[in-house]
Amino acid sequence: MIPFVAALALVPGTAGAGSSGVGGTQADSSFAQSASKKHVANVLATTQQTSCYTPEVPYGYVQTAEGYSGESDCRGASTTGEALGPYPTQNGSAAGYPATTPMLVKGHSESNIVVDPTNPKHLIGSSKWFVSPEGYNHLLGFYESWDAGKTWPAQGHVPGYEGWTDNTDPVGAFDGYGNYYNFVLGYQFSYNLDGSHNFDIGAHAVNPSQPQEVVAMAVRPKGATSATDWKTTVNNQPDFVATYAPIGQEPDKQWMAIDDNPASPNYNTIYAMWVVFNFFSSKPYYSTATALPDGTHTAWSTPAVLPTINNSASDTYLLPHVDGNGTVWTSISNFPSRQGFTTYSVALDYSTDGGRTFNGPLVVTPTEGAILAPYCCYSNTNTRSGISDSFAVGKVANLAGGYPLYVTWEDYSTGYSNIFIAASDDGGKTWGATRKVNDNINQQTDEFQPNLATSSNGTVSVAFYDRRLACPAAGPEAGAAGIALDINNPHYPNLPPYGASNYCANGAVQFYDASLNPKGANIRLSQHSFDPELNAALYSAGTNIKHGFIGDYFGHDDSSTLSFSSFVSTYNDGTNGANRQQQLVATIAIP
Repeated sequence: MIPFVAALALVPGTAGAGSSGVGGTQADSSFAQSASKKHVANVLATTQQTSCYTPEVPYGYVQTAEGYSGESDCRGASTTGEALGPYPTQNGSAAGYPATTPMLVKGHSESNIVVDPTNPKHLIGSSKWFVSPEGYNHLLGFYESWDAGKTWPAQGHVPGYEGWTDNTDPVGAFDGYGNYYNFVLGYQFSYNLDGSHNFDIGAHAVNPSQPQEVVAMAVRPKGATSATDWKTTVNNQPDFVATYAPIGQEPDKQWMAIDDNPASPNYNTIYAMWVVFNFFSSKPYYSTATALPDGTHTAWSTPAVLPTINNSASDTYLLPHVDGNGTVWTSISNFPSRQGFTTYSVALDYSTDGGRTFNGPLVVTPTEGAILAPYCCYSNTNTRSGISDSFAVGKVANLAGGYPLYVTWEDYSTGYSNIFIAASDDGGKTWGATRKVNDNINQQTDEFQPNLATSSNGTVSVAFYDRRLACPAAGPEAGAAGIALDINNPHYPNLPPYGASNYCANGAVQFYDASLNPKGANIRLSQHSFDPELNAALYSAGTNIKHGFIGDYFGHDDSSTLSFSSFVSTYNDGTNGANRQQQLVATIAIP
């Protein structure tokens, strides 16, 4: 759903003084050319099919700038083969719901991508699937490739949970058999007369036949090829992990991992984790099950609370990963209320027994002194910040038989967002020196939303959004980027933003060896800069443009030879004439 805090500055507790992780800075011209020099492949995956679905709640308002065009009837445009609705979970909706017709999907923001451990050419990406970016009206969607990301023939909304106004926070994982699990967060709201959101769902439920907030699972079994090949029910009801009444019990920030290592004592254990907010306080929960070969699973365990620092409130950002010994690790971030949520710290919890018990927390960063980055927005734009840190486990054991741990984070202490990384080689007891990831020569630009991945050859990669390159000047490149559409931004006076600095965005990646020695400089992942203002999802909308959304996180995963990233682009490569938010997939060989 919506995080209440955003990118913060972190400094690992045992780390030395920050040093450049890339050996200095890189000229903008060198970074701009690096995509072609390193043979980065780009494809707009979500323009390859046209998707439609019937939303539970229609949105009838239209913005008049930034490319918005309101909701549109599908009118037979869908090419995905997905069911167009209405759907079983919409039975029992209140009067006036669901919408009377399927609507055209017009946006795809927030990015997740995973590689099938049984077939490295098989990828599934997921994102929010918007029929109305203006109204923040979306379901989860997926797109699938069997040729290492070159084509994406299967895609559509994730079925089974259409009876909630939104379902959200795309995240998925493959089990050891090649079945794909998508962890769903569903919640209900309606729209006020001015187009803003009404979360008073206790008194005015949109769909009283369903729990008003849920965390649940959808499974795409191995061998599935059509948009509708999903398992979403258990005992004739949706596959709920946990359900919640509204008002003070708000699940959010769900994430998951599955132990796909046949040699592990916890092989095919599914770890589902999420946070429950009680207004500004929050507690982290987890539940486990065991994946079965046919795409089903055992019953979910009773949700339990993870260990936290001093049993405190306001914990979030759970990012579980499993190491080669079968130990599951998760980062957990704490925002102390006594500091007005202006600082936070990161710790690790872990379980060696398949989630029956958890140990921790192991402190990664100091509990005091971190600095809050702007909740909204990054300089010059409406682009709001998202999840500020990422965690990963190395895939190559060290001499002691353990696996290295890596944490990366945003630091806003200079007034601009920079990215740092640190590692632990002793199970989180101590952490090495912090290293700066981004190598932009102009320090007055933002780099944000880092996401870590590791490869079986020991390589570590950090992918992120990067704003070092100026928007294109007036001309053909600016035309394809849709710069002329950008005419309503209260944070920037010179519109359209031709040539604007620290405004347009690209994807970028930095590679390291297992000891965090850099393998070359930052590499540009997108062949063209994009304008993040165009068709941005407006979660706090109404009639004013506020808090433009490209997602809370950046999609990133590595196979043994290739690094895959998925992220938003509004650039028109010839397939995106309306400059909508699409999912760009970038592929590069791992050095």
